[in-house]
This record gives sequence, structure tokens and C-alpha cells, in this order.
Amino acid sequence: MNQIDTFGEFIDNLVEDYCEFLVLGFSPSSIPIQRRWKNNGLSANFVADYLVTFLPFDRSKTENHRIERKIKESVNYIANELLENAMKFNDMKSNCPIKFGVHTLEDNGLIIVLNVQNSVDASHYQKLRGFIDDILTIEPDDFYMQQLERSVEGDTAPGIGLISMKNDYAAKLGWKLETIQQDPFVAMATTMVQLEYKYGEREVEGRRF
Repeated sequence: MNQIDTFGEFIDNLVEDYCEFLVLGFSPSSIPIQRRWKNNGLSANFVADYLVTFLPFDRSKTENHRIERKIKESVNYIANELLENAMKFNDMKSNCPIKFGVHTLEDNGLIIVLNVQNSVDASHYQKLRGFIDDILTIEPDDFYMQQLERSVEGDTAPGIGLISMKNDYAAKLGWKLETIQQDPFVAMATTMVQLEYKYGEREVEGRRF
């Protein structure tokens, strides 16, 4: 039986509750990882452009243009970070595709949910578990500085982009880890980011409009 663990703010059965959604798939063998970075940016731009067409406010009002731009920039940044992490740490030997999705939900406002799924081997699985434990228990500012210091010292410091999502965008983070094979070990890792925007606010401060 597959082992499934969830951490943080993770929404299961997301498709059943969607308002609008878009799912993209990436074949791990189609092009080398070195050529993926440009495609990640193009994919992130497309996702952001697609999403803003469903934002529920009056585009005839000039003030809403700035709000739309801010939301689009946030989604673009987060989508690009998620895709880069998935491409970087994907277990190429598993031959599993990478899946990226964006959903919009309604709950006293707008919730934008971005998630990416990729396969990981045993080594990256353990590193991811350690990172999840740290980001969920250590104060965000302290953890961010800790990872920056490790990066400056030449050590591997994953997840700075995820930490910035939490610190700068008030994002909720969640993970689902599902072991699908033991020999050799393969697990599917799903990273989820939620952005909340409350209705009735003119200013956007990370999550309000």
C-alpha cells in the first residue's frame, strides 16, 4: 500500500471544489533540464495571463487595473518558482511527468491555488521532509536568514523562493508526499501554494483587494 503524508495547508480533492482550473503536464524526457528554464518562464506567463481573465471585479475601473497587475505578478513569480523547483529535483529515472495546476476557489473572497507534482528519489525525499519540518516550525524571518547564510557560504539552501512566498505574499504552503515504489524508491511530491484575496478592500497587501 502506498504511504501518503500531508503537511501544512494542503487541500485534497481540489478538482472537486474548483471554480476554474488549468492543468499542464511536462514530459521529463522531452528536452534537457538546461533548456527548461526559458520554458518555465513562458509557462508561468501563460498561467498568470489565463488566471486574470477570471478575476471577479469590474475592469472598467482604473483602480482595478493595478490590482489585476499585482495579482498577475504574484502568480507569475510563484508559478515560475514552483516549476523550477519541480524540474530541478524531479527524479528523471522514474519517467513520471511533472504536473502543474492552478485553481480558483470562492470562500468569502477569492482563493488562488497553485500546485506542482513531481517525482523524487530517496535522497531528495529525505531532504524535502527536513525542509518541510523546518519551514513549518522555524519563524519565517529566522529561517529565511538561515537559508541565505547557507547560500552565501556555498552550502545548498533549497526553498528560498518558497520562504519568500510565505513572507512576502502571505501565502499558505502545503505538501503531499506519496510513496509509489520501494525498490528503487520513488515518491510523488505535491507542493501547494494558496493566495487569499478578500473582497471589499481597495488595497492589495499580499492578499486583499
